[in-house]
Amino acid sequence: MSSRTMTAAVLYGKEDVKIERVPIPRVEEGEVLIKVQVALTCGTDLKVYQRGYHARMIVPPALFGHELAGTIEEVGAGVRGFRKGQRVVALNSAPCGLCFYCSKHQENLCEDLMFINGAYAEYIKIPARIVAKNMIEIPEGVSYEAAAMTEPLACVIRGLHQTNVQIGDTVVVIGAGPIGLMMLQAAKLAGTNVIAVVKRDGQVTAAKKFGADEVVQITKVQDPIAAVRALTSLGRGADIVIEAVGRPQAWEWAVEMVRKGGTVNFFGGCASGTKVPLDTNRLHYSEITLKASFHHTPENVRKAFTLIAEKKIKSTDYITGEAPLSRLQQVLRHMLDRGSEIKTAIIPGH
Repeated sequence: MSSRTMTAAVLYGKEDVKIERVPIPRVEEGEVLIKVQVALTCGTDLKVYQRGYHARMIVPPALFGHELAGTIEEVGAGVRGFRKGQRVVALNSAPCGLCFYCSKHQENLCEDLMFINGAYAEYIKIPARIVAKNMIEIPEGVSYEAAAMTEPLACVIRGLHQTNVQIGDTVVVIGAGPIGLMMLQAAKLAGTNVIAVVKRDGQVTAAKKFGADEVVQITKVQDPIAAVRALTSLGRGADIVIEAVGRPQAWEWAVEMVRKGGTVNFFGGCASGTKVPLDTNRLHYSEITLKASFHHTPENVRKAFTLIAEKKIKSTDYITGEAPLSRLQQVLRHMLDRGSEIKTAIIPGH
């Protein structure tokens, strides 16, 4: 297959994606070639498209996209447990397992965290490390679309676990993009009372659909902080606040919305170089815990996949449309214009 070509999306720079014919990657020892059945759009890909690069993952011109599921087309020498024709989901990274951070069970911070991109293509080559550590067979009855959601859900699972969410907690989720809605739904599954903080009308409906007990729409209230606190017992604030937007103002709100002794998780990554002022008095005398969560570990991946396989998180709730690979640029532009789509399934074979 090495001399054959495939159709793939190539990122050239800011808002510049071209659909081109490129060589099908050659499979070396321990590697696997996947025929992509579905690749999902996501907020990270949108940021990459907008900025034209990703500091840790992509230097253009480059193939991109990282939420995928498909069938194994080719298996390299030495690959165990996988065979041609198998339905699999391959994650977008794998840790080394040997460095300081891996030894501390913080594999998401691995000094040699290996990333892959290139889901928006007919085929993608999965490196040996990801095959060994972060590729999972898709059981019967689980769709490719559902399996492809494992990566974002794994990040959400890590965030909730790190925040030490308890049954009965009141949890505020700021943001109602795909990650915010997933965070909201997972927090609800964990037995919490959820308050969603959203911006647009469509997000109010989405937040309720995904299980929010209360919704605060920031454009309809004078003070989002006061509005959220008013929904908590005695106005004391929420036990946990999760910021899933990645905006400095929302980080500041999160600290003001949490109760004394509560926990804030800065889940949304702000632009590089961003600084946020914090009320040191409030943090100290109210004993507030501030956390941030990044990425996922192989353990989070397995937990996320189990939730999907058990149909606790359904792809039909998140995937609001599908499009052929040839329309990827239009789909991304539409998302930039704040379309109502949560996720679009890109089908390379069409």
